[in-house]
Amino acid sequence: MKTQSALVANNDQFLRDLQLFCIVARRSSFIAAATETGISPAHVSKRIAMLETSLGVRLFTRTTRRVSITSDGEAAFQWAQKILDDVQGMADAFAGLDDPRGLLRIGTSLRLGREHVSPALTLLRRRHPALEIWLELLDRRVDLVGENFDIDIRVGEVLEPHLIAHKIVDSFRVLAAAPAYLERRGTPKTLAELAHHDCLLFRGRDQRFGVWRLEGPNGEESVKVTGPIASNHSDIVRQWAEEGFGIVMCSIWDAAGSLQTGRLVPVLPAYRQRADVWAVTSARSSHSAKIRVCIDFLRQQLTSGPYALVTSGVAGF
Repeated sequence: MKTQSALVANNDQFLRDLQLFCIVARRSSFIAAATETGISPAHVSKRIAMLETSLGVRLFTRTTRRVSITSDGEAAFQWAQKILDDVQGMADAFAGLDDPRGLLRIGTSLRLGREHVSPALTLLRRRHPALEIWLELLDRRVDLVGENFDIDIRVGEVLEPHLIAHKIVDSFRVLAAAPAYLERRGTPKTLAELAHHDCLLFRGRDQRFGVWRLEGPNGEESVKVTGPIASNHSDIVRQWAEEGFGIVMCSIWDAAGSLQTGRLVPVLPAYRQRADVWAVTSARSSHSAKIRVCIDFLRQQLTSGPYALVTSGVAGF
């Protein structure tokens, strides 16, 4: 019995070391891996050294500035990922949907995450206390596999063929401006006229900067736009629009409050850009019980829960 218990304990430690090794390999840094896992850099170095001794190979080349994976380390990384995926797959296969457990790493954009996804995940955690949740708010799309994320909640098209897209909410982007701006500069009557207006540019995670493409009465049209100020944060761009600096294109749920109060008014309301909200997963994790539970819960909460995205019944649209 003691031998069996020791073997189980050793296997558990080996799996933890493999997980740590994969994090170091992805981050190319003991310090970054320590930050992600919450342990000291010295302990990370010690565990990797013990793993190298156990496997009989050198996994990394260490310098004062960088950790570089060796050719043996590259091969070990492929094996480690497969082993960890198989172990996680086995755990998921026997984990019931009523009792999901384990860590979920989720990425999303700033405003969507802060105002909607984050509070919805709080409700999810209360319902399923065995889940651990790590949420990162980023102004870019994450590399699901390379950065070891389970889910990316994003707005707009999912173009990567190796990813699985699960629709969360039907949505679209609209054009709006403050009444003061339109009184000063006039209201554009056609999409082409936007080229002569101050357009407030938001560098979204999926948008081509400086070119607005929208569907209108004549199908899809595009216009090259410019403006005096730009940001990668939608809150800032919307605030500038409310202060009368120009015309903004943003998701209807993002502008809903401003449109309802009249701080913004519709511009060319016959034009809109499709911008559905998706939960994106890798193919290997799309069947995970905990991920399915999370996606289903977010879909429910973001369509009809207390933190739902307002996409209909908005003034002017």
